[in-house]
Amino acid sequence: MEHHDKKFRNSQSKRIISTPTPAAKNTFFYIQEAGFTMKEDAYSVHRRDLGLFLIGAVVSGRGELTVADENFSLVKGDCFFIDCRKPHSYNSSKTDPWELMWIHFSGSSSQQYYDFFASNSKPVFRPPFFDKIVSSISRIIELHEKNESNAEIYTSKYIVDLLTLSLTVYNSEQQNDSALKQKLAAVNRYIDDHFTEDISLEKLSSEFYISKYYLTREYKHIYGKTIFQHIITARINYGKELLRFSEKSVEEIAHLCGFNDQSYFARQFKKSENLTCFSYRKMWRD
Repeated sequence: MEHHDKKFRNSQSKRIISTPTPAAKNTFFYIQEAGFTMKEDAYSVHRRDLGLFLIGAVVSGRGELTVADENFSLVKGDCFFIDCRKPHSYNSSKTDPWELMWIHFSGSSSQQYYDFFASNSKPVFRPPFFDKIVSSISRIIELHEKNESNAEIYTSKYIVDLLTLSLTVYNSEQQNDSALKQKLAAVNRYIDDHFTEDISLEKLSSEFYISKYYLTREYKHIYGKTIFQHIITARINYGKELLRFSEKSVEEIAHLCGFNDQSYFARQFKKSENLTCFSYRKMWRD
């Protein structure tokens, strides 16, 4: 691991270093470090192979971020979310030094959150809810600075808030294309109304006057899942309802949900619920 940074020069900046308990490591999101840098303490960082994730927010000023040879210019209101195992560096502008807030964190499903974020966004994003990012990081710092009770539990909650804000920024940007959003919402409603029928991309493309390629790509970008996954989920949800509240056989339920093959329904149900249809019905009735 490479790690080069200039130390803070006065007491205005703050760095909280935390050692998580085994319970936090096993259960929660947790921080290893959090803090903020004032203009007077602007510094540069060069790292790699650090097994943590980093969320930063530029409160004022400007700076530069490099991740795996890709360069980004950051200004007030910009945030970034990176996997610190990748080579990365960031430094404040010499002419307009930044104030930067950050958390280094890990735990729980951090990797899965990051992978989902990276599949839809660049490392740098500009949220319309920047104040909420700052508030969550500030609260995390305060919790550990004051050594408050249940600090690890609340820290995990605020990290989830930060991750949620980071992951939904892409969807917020899509609001600029209202016509596309309206069309895809109509596609969703159509699927919800007709999921028991035979729905194909060709049929949706013809119904909504949109190319199959464009529909497939934009649907996945906005909803984070494929059209096929949406159809299967709707059918499984209906199957769960019938298993719980009817006496119909699994074969009957499979056909009512839109599956032509009982065994295929059973496989998809087991994949979704990690239970067989019979075990699911028994669990809710015993």
